[in-house]
Amino acid sequence: MNSREFIAKRTAKFFNDGDLVNLGIGMPTLCLNYLPEDVDIWIQSENGVIGLDGTPKEGEYADPDIVDASGSISTMRVGGCCFDSFTSFGLIRGGHVNVTVLGAYEVDQEGNLANWSVPGKTVAGMGGAMDLVSGAQLVIVMTMHCDKYGNPKILKKCTLPLTAVNEVDYIVTELCVLHHTEEGLVLEELAPGVTVEEVVSKTDAELIIPEKIGSME
Repeated sequence: MNSREFIAKRTAKFFNDGDLVNLGIGMPTLCLNYLPEDVDIWIQSENGVIGLDGTPKEGEYADPDIVDASGSISTMRVGGCCFDSFTSFGLIRGGHVNVTVLGAYEVDQEGNLANWSVPGKTVAGMGGAMDLVSGAQLVIVMTMHCDKYGNPKILKKCTLPLTAVNEVDYIVTELCVLHHTEEGLVLEELAPGVTVEEVVSKTDAELIIPEKIGSME
């Protein structure tokens, strides 16, 4: 299992039976492959669908008009439905999404998220991320702990344009699980073989280290 798959498997354990879950572009869509057997959730995408069921299996028919947040073709479960953007964003802004899972360029100790724009690069826009992080009941960020240059992505203060302020609840990386609380970022779990010292050395944000730290299983 590679790092992205490990992060997705741990993130999927946050979902509860019956949840309406939004999975963002990229790594979050991998969560569909690691749902606990006793948990039945409904996947929502802001492009107007509830009931996405993941990448088509070999030989399985797939409607090219049914896609996930990344634009990849997806199947739909029995009972799924499609609707217009007005309905979709009414559902999101109305607080009916239980969990949203997003990637990040940066996230900080104040629960701020930057995941849509890098100066000097052409971007399509923020999309539905701003609405999702402010409307969902639980906001989870999935990200590698550092960027490809080894720079921390979990900062004291985001430097890129913000998607949302003080909205992130959990951060899941290949090294640990961090919980954003009123007191700050709490180190709740460590990946197997990872030490507190390693996490601290690769994190710019100040962390609260409890006496007992769980394990990412």
